[in-house]
Amino acid sequence: MSILDTTAVIFDLDGTLVDSEPNYFEASRETLAAYGVTDFTWADQQESVGISTRETVTLWRERYGLSVPVEELLAEKNRRYLELARASTPVHPEMRKFVELLAGEGVPMAVASGSALRTIDAILAGTGLDAYLRTVVSSDEVAHGKPAPDVFLEAARRLGAAPADCVVVEDAAPGSAAAHSAGMRCIAVPYLAAQADAPGFATADLLLRGGQREFTARAAYDWLAGTARQRGPA
Repeated sequence: MSILDTTAVIFDLDGTLVDSEPNYFEASRETLAAYGVTDFTWADQQESVGISTRETVTLWRERYGLSVPVEELLAEKNRRYLELARASTPVHPEMRKFVELLAGEGVPMAVASGSALRTIDAILAGTGLDAYLRTVVSSDEVAHGKPAPDVFLEAARRLGAAPADCVVVEDAAPGSAAAHSAGMRCIAVPYLAAQADAPGFATADLLLRGGQREFTARAAYDWLAGTARQRGPA
């Protein structure tokens, strides 16, 4: 019997499992350029880390005074991103090891992401992570995206796990805040080290300020096992 028998792990996708932000930046830049916005920068992209694509394009309409409908912007950005994602989306090596380690222990796992379901499925299939991560929830399937807890609560429901037994792995402050609101523990691995002091990370149970440079599969597993022992039998 594994010490993790009562634990379920829910992964964010973008920035956490895979380094997709460069592709998102390029898709955003191309989409906005098509509508006459030519000064979109990497700094602008960083402001949308951790929120859903729908929320991102809604903010674009306000910021850039675009009259194009949200649905059209969303479809265009998703189309461009999907082309880039299918061509190349790198998995963070230690995250792949962590997923494989948990799979070997039979730990239930899910992906809960702000990306469109079609995009999530394409990335998981292209990286081979779909062999381990078969439960997938997009924020498009719930009422509210992160920092609301909806997407994590739906993932827990599909896994048949109590929120208190779930551990979320996140790279963004809104996701960390969402995990806390859902009543779940959180391993926070900031995509942007400069954002490690963001209020949303304050409630994380394990905050790795160095991001992916600091994260290791073995250390994360040992932390999970340690917290499971402290919690005792279900």
